[in-house]
Amino acid sequence: MRLALTARHLFDTGATPAQAYALLARRTRAPLRSARAVCTALGIPATETTRRLDDCHDALLANPRPNSEADTGELLEALGVFDVPKPLTPTELAVIDLFLTAVDAMGGIRPGHQHGLHRWFTTGNLTTAYLSLTAAHPMPRTGNPTLYWTTLIQAGELLTTTPNPDTRLKHALHRCRTHATQTASP
Repeated sequence: MRLALTARHLFDTGATPAQAYALLARRTRAPLRSARAVCTALGIPATETTRRLDDCHDALLANPRPNSEADTGELLEALGVFDVPKPLTPTELAVIDLFLTAVDAMGGIRPGHQHGLHRWFTTGNLTTAYLSLTAAHPMPRTGNPTLYWTTLIQAGELLTTTPNPDTRLKHALHRCRTHATQTASP
């Protein structure tokens, strides 16, 4: 618990989770304990912390190289280990379901894009997820363009009903409608 309090203090003084991890790991020489303390200080539930750290333990925390704490902290942050889950509303959950349908209709997605989407879903950053999907296109041979664009239209319409929607959503929604019209015409 003492490490978690130290991590909380580091956040209060402006440190990022990666920086807090690096400082704790350097001091304690206990990478797993340090990562767990950062997650605890961020309020990430213990079961979720365990799952996340189990996923990367062997690769990043089991046998750390000397003086690699800063790099490891940045990797843990980039992997989403320190992402704080946001409680989602029923509308946000419906939007995520539509996003998942659109991803299936893509006919294939790059692993990095899929990782980014997962992180945005976890943190509730659905506008960014939407914009990234509207900038992508379904695969020519394996995708279903009609389903892809119509699903993104539905998701965009839900997102624009939220209070103070991001202005970029309207432009992206318009592009989806244009793509849907083009895929529907012979």
